[in-house]
Amino acid sequence: MTVPKIAIVAAPTAVAKEARKRLMAAHATVPLNEADVIVALGGDGFMLRTLHKHLRKGTPIYGMNQGSVGFLMNQYSEDRLLARLERAEPIQLHPLRMNATDTAGRRHRALAINEVSVLRETRMAAKIRILVDGVERLPEVICDGALLATPAGSTAYNYSVFGPIIPLGAGVLALTPISAYRPRRWRGALLPHGAKVTFEILDPTERRVSAVADYTEVREVARVVVREDRSVSHTLLFDREHNLEERILKEQFQP
Repeated sequence: MTVPKIAIVAAPTAVAKEARKRLMAAHATVPLNEADVIVALGGDGFMLRTLHKHLRKGTPIYGMNQGSVGFLMNQYSEDRLLARLERAEPIQLHPLRMNATDTAGRRHRALAINEVSVLRETRMAAKIRILVDGVERLPEVICDGALLATPAGSTAYNYSVFGPIIPLGAGVLALTPISAYRPRRWRGALLPHGAKVTFEILDPTERRVSAVADYTEVREVARVVVREDRSVSHTLLFDREHNLEERILKEQFQP
């Protein structure tokens, strides 16, 4: 059996940094650019930053929870780390690609593993026109915003605004409004994973709106186009008994 070369990174919190210190004392480690596996210590936010940072190299990432949520993380334990890595199951995630144009005509691109959201910046509600694959589906939504979520991200912000939880293999994305005022009864839609969603901001200079792809924010946008990018793949490693598919399924039965 080939022992994987590991690098260990930690969130900038005292508990995560202390855990990294203990693990590095117990295991041989290598620099990040030489690692077969990156062990990330923190919460879901730190996991997202780690995935984005190491996207180009595509090194698999095994997270252990040293944060507040940890939905994308395994349970923290200092015992048998190498054995856990050997048995871990890989999950391939494809991100959303956001192409946003601001009111000055500048274009911005970013990737999102969880969701792309458009959010009002001021006291005034946003007015958004929504198109799917170039077809107008809603001429105007008056709301705090809207988002498009991946299955992996469907348990995050999407779920907190009453969007559906999506199993990983479902092949769909969740389009969910955020505090919709009109049409009041619209609760969102499930779309094929290949759909292209366009958010056109109505009156973007008066009713200013920002676009957020995970933690990348673009202010004062006029138009945002989002679709899944199958050419990009992230690899997460999970303990078999706590894999991501099981977590997403289990989350749907929480009281």
